[in-house]
This record gives sequence, C-alpha cells and structure tokens, in this order.
Amino acid sequence: MTKQTTIRAIGNSAGTTIPKPMLERYHLGEGDTIHLVETEEGILITPFDPDFDEAMEIYAEGASRYRNAMRELAK
Repeated sequence: MTKQTTIRAIGNSAGTTIPKPMLERYHLGEGDTIHLVETEEGILITPFDPDFDEAMEIYAEGASRYRNAMRELAK
C-alpha cells in the first residue's frame, strides 16, 4: 500500500502523519517508537529496531559456540 503525506512544521522540527488504517495494521499508536532507516530506495519507517536483529545474530553465534558453558551456567 502506498500513501502520500505532507511534511509539516511541528515546533522547531518537522513531522508527518500516518493514516489510521496503516497505524491499525501495524499496531502503532501515539507514543510508540519507530525507526527511520536510510535505504537505497529512500527512508524506511519501521517499528522494528534494526540493531535488534544484529544483536540476535551475535547472540546466536555465541550461544552456539559456548552451548556447553551456557548449559553449565544454567544449572
């Protein structure tokens, strides 16, 4: 789905609105945190933290490498 919106002045900053159907579809509401990610195609607005995936990959690698130590620590 593609929607057009306008950037407006908000105090000393600028902002835009997100249509209600999109907010509902992605379970977003006032006060929620979103992330702006620069891509080759433009700006991606997402509720998902792009650093979280990287952190989980690092965790998975460490958990695999040190699984025996983790098992012992869990006792």
